[in-house]
Amino acid sequence: METRPYNVLFVCTGNSARSLMAEAVLNQLGGRRFRAFSAGSQPAGQPHPMALELLQRHRYDTSTLRSKSWDEFALPGAPVMDFVLTVCDSAAGETCPVWPGQPMSAHWGVEDPAAVTGSEERRRQAFLDAFLVLSRRITILMSLPLGKLDTLSLQKELRHIGVADKSAPATEGAA
Repeated sequence: METRPYNVLFVCTGNSARSLMAEAVLNQLGGRRFRAFSAGSQPAGQPHPMALELLQRHRYDTSTLRSKSWDEFALPGAPVMDFVLTVCDSAAGETCPVWPGQPMSAHWGVEDPAAVTGSEERRRQAFLDAFLVLSRRITILMSLPLGKLDTLSLQKELRHIGVADKSAPATEGAA
């Protein structure tokens, strides 16, 4: 029996780094089981260059990534989402649009690498840390037996993914 992929929307305020990295990772690793999208409440207008560089260095496709408003996904004809995951703290507190299809939502807050100041090395490390945290969480999402979990259990698991590794150090070998 052929089923459609699970649609996942990653949301962040600027849609320039974390949500775009999550979109690229899930689209590449999720195969035919997942289809990822990203959006922001106040899109920056373009992807952050360090996010694109990191993704390209790790061989992720960046050709379709763009910073866009979450309004696109609340319009008639937009893909119906199964999951909406906020990946930054400010978007978690914002009033989100009403998503068609009533998707499950969870907050997977990740520190904003674009807000890190200092040396280029420090800024690049912040992007790598965010990328590794998101990659770990996406790997956990992909391992869930989605078709076998009831709604309440699935919602609990989604929320747990966002807090499970808060204290875990992000290291290159962790992804």
